[in-house]
Amino acid sequence: MRDTQLLFETVTVGNITLDNRVGVAPMTRTSATSEGLATEQMLSYYTSFARGGFGLIITEGIYPDEQYSQGYLNQPGIANGEQAQAWKRVVNSVHQAGAKIVAQLMHAGALSQGNRFVKETIGPSVVQPKGEQMEFYGGKGPFQTPREATKKEITEVIHGFVNAAKRAKEAGFDGVEIHGANGYILDQFLTDYTNERTDEYGGSTENRVRLLTEVSKSVREAVGQDFTVGIRISQGKVNDYEHKWAGKEKDAEIIFGQLGQAGLDFIHVTEYEAWQPAFPEGEGTVATDSAFGDGGPSLAALAKKYGNVPVIANGHLEDPEKAKEIIEKGEADVITLGKGALANHDWVNKVKNGEPLAKFNPEKVLSPDAKIKDFEA
Repeated sequence: MRDTQLLFETVTVGNITLDNRVGVAPMTRTSATSEGLATEQMLSYYTSFARGGFGLIITEGIYPDEQYSQGYLNQPGIANGEQAQAWKRVVNSVHQAGAKIVAQLMHAGALSQGNRFVKETIGPSVVQPKGEQMEFYGGKGPFQTPREATKKEITEVIHGFVNAAKRAKEAGFDGVEIHGANGYILDQFLTDYTNERTDEYGGSTENRVRLLTEVSKSVREAVGQDFTVGIRISQGKVNDYEHKWAGKEKDAEIIFGQLGQAGLDFIHVTEYEAWQPAFPEGEGTVATDSAFGDGGPSLAALAKKYGNVPVIANGHLEDPEKAKEIIEKGEADVITLGKGALANHDWVNKVKNGEPLAKFNPEKVLSPDAKIKDFEA
């Protein structure tokens, strides 16, 4: 068996001590009730990962407020007491099965394609999102053009994250992850072509990362030092997979540097392949698999270098050798799996025991009538 022992060491992230360095990545499942309540199905789904040995589970994106944050119909929320109460059962079940669970707080902004509270969307600027809505999650056709968020609405966005984080703490979650990635509202503020503002939230990279740091600082202040708070960051988006930061490593230095000083306990970076260079040299460069770092540092390595907080890496790390290597090289402290976890709810136990891993089968796992199954680990 390959020497993957490193993956199964305990590690501390913020206030959480994990049994191992392997987590489940947040994945949109749209399996809550129409009112945004976590269901029995969801309890079984998350618990099965805990039984399968994962040390950390990060939930699907949970909408934080009853205004513009909901992104999908049947998405779970934590915008009120009833929703928080429904999550409490899931949290307790995961804890009983031996894992830690972190709530990912997500405001969809301009990428919302199903919101039961409002019909319009808001974003940093009046810029129609690229691409088309995801039919698998109930959308169809182009995204609507958002309205530019007012200063008052920006303050309300911050308050939404803060209040949701407090509810998550009360519900027993081990921490929260602020969703600053994948094209949702915080990433819309960070992204040059979706943010055309001329106030303190637009223009320079320092200004565009401002809302992310304000949310991070406000959440930290609200929940205190004894509750783990992290943020997820990406370059690519659900509607623009190949986006790269124009300023390359200089942007990474500003973004991760600012976030590293915002009171966060971890930065969770996601790329298509976590080990590849964040900024491949030249147009059309084909990055190699042969060695980490060929062509420049990975996004995880840059987060580690400039953020100076623990880093979680995500992106096609279901091969235990790849997972081990990114930790071994000091580029990440924890890795998270998406498709690899869906295919193997017991990935950790299998790798520990030297058992073969199942390949991801989208038809089995992602058919519209099986967005979540009662998996048994």
